[in-house]
Amino acid sequence: MNWNEEVEKRRESLIKDTQEFLQIKSVLNEDSKTSDAPFGEGIHKAFSHLLHLGEEAGFTTKNVDGYAGHIELKGNGEEVVGILCHVDVVPEGDGWTSDPYGAEIRDGKIFARGAMDDKGPTIAAFYAMKIVKDLQLPLSKNVRMIIGTDEESEWRCVDHYFKHEKMPELGFAPDADFPIIFAEKGIIDLTIEQNGSFTDLTSDIVLHSFESGRRYNMVPDFAKAVLSSQNNNEMIQQFKSFISDKNISGQAMIEEQMISLTVEGVSAHAMEPNNGTNAGILLAEFLHNLNLDQKGENYIQAIVHYFLDDTRGRKLNIAFSDEVSGELTVNLGVMKYTKDQLGKIGVNIRYPVSGNAETIKKEINNVEGFSLVSFDDSKPHYVEENHPLIQTLKKVYEEQTGENAELIAIGGGTYARSLEAGVAFGPLFPGRPDVAHQKDEYIDIEDLLKATAIYAQAIYELAK
Repeated sequence: MNWNEEVEKRRESLIKDTQEFLQIKSVLNEDSKTSDAPFGEGIHKAFSHLLHLGEEAGFTTKNVDGYAGHIELKGNGEEVVGILCHVDVVPEGDGWTSDPYGAEIRDGKIFARGAMDDKGPTIAAFYAMKIVKDLQLPLSKNVRMIIGTDEESEWRCVDHYFKHEKMPELGFAPDADFPIIFAEKGIIDLTIEQNGSFTDLTSDIVLHSFESGRRYNMVPDFAKAVLSSQNNNEMIQQFKSFISDKNISGQAMIEEQMISLTVEGVSAHAMEPNNGTNAGILLAEFLHNLNLDQKGENYIQAIVHYFLDDTRGRKLNIAFSDEVSGELTVNLGVMKYTKDQLGKIGVNIRYPVSGNAETIKKEINNVEGFSLVSFDDSKPHYVEENHPLIQTLKKVYEEQTGENAELIAIGGGTYARSLEAGVAFGPLFPGRPDVAHQKDEYIDIEDLLKATAIYAQAIYELAK
């Protein structure tokens, strides 16, 4: 079977369907949620669109209360091979060259939020299922594409889905790297809040508000602080010198007798914060050198003391690594402070497969001047190398690429961890830059086609 030839026959329609899917803005929006659309109108539109493609192609489809659903290719047995995808995307952020939802093609690439994570790969997996179906290949197992709608936030979709539907015996998520992701770090989202009683709110400089970051799992690319000062011009000059010395973009403006300071950073996925530039931490670094009011200084000092120049948790006393999955990482993803309310800090931690969440929680409770108000832990995931799932995918990848299918561990969390025997499998090929969650996110069209061929063979080999 020449899987690449089968993909090439469908090249134009695959590209077209990918673009149309990416043009739907499927970002979590609680304001537009309904009983049928629990995560908002945009996500529901993308979810319905994909189910409709499945129906048109002759698959069996199911909508499980708008939370999740599936597209199924029936085999002759009861066992299920799962392909776990998601239609929601992180917010687009700032600084795009073209419309984040335009799905514009430039230099052989499709540019759009979700092109790599995870809407582009989802269409690749869908077309892989279509190829197996069109060829009428005999299958002893059912193949089920499980469609999530809340992967980038709280995973409420798959939690709901698996309360009502069968758990596949094994499967993969096309939502990370090739060759094969056999280990995923544990993921903690936590929030700490100021717990002090602040009586001295007067100072030469008062911090009225500070805000940076939209999601725990993204490096913030923008930060803004609003202050009042007895010497506006001096502060503005200090800020201009700061951004010049740091070689970053920022702006200082006087608005209604207040000073507004903004800093631009570089967004990146939280699994490796060093791939980005945290705008909130940079702005806090500048503010830390000012004579702020007591409450504002307490908030800014915590950011600088525990997070400046440290994405490995050394300052929090939680640094840890193992041979399977590498170092623990820390991303300061959400910062929100106002003069009239206690400031909050939202942190995303990725810890190794042999790490312990309770140890991390204990140390976070020691953060001076702050209390832990939320702590959500998704345990690490690990599949042994000798498992039939991994051995089959290794065979497929090596046959299609001629390269050794090395097993790798990641800090990202994919739906693969929802299964006892699940791994992440593509679509990012070795040597390609990881642009997920970044501005100008894209997928290379040739890589999209190549991944489709790999997925088609993998589906057949797992379900035959």
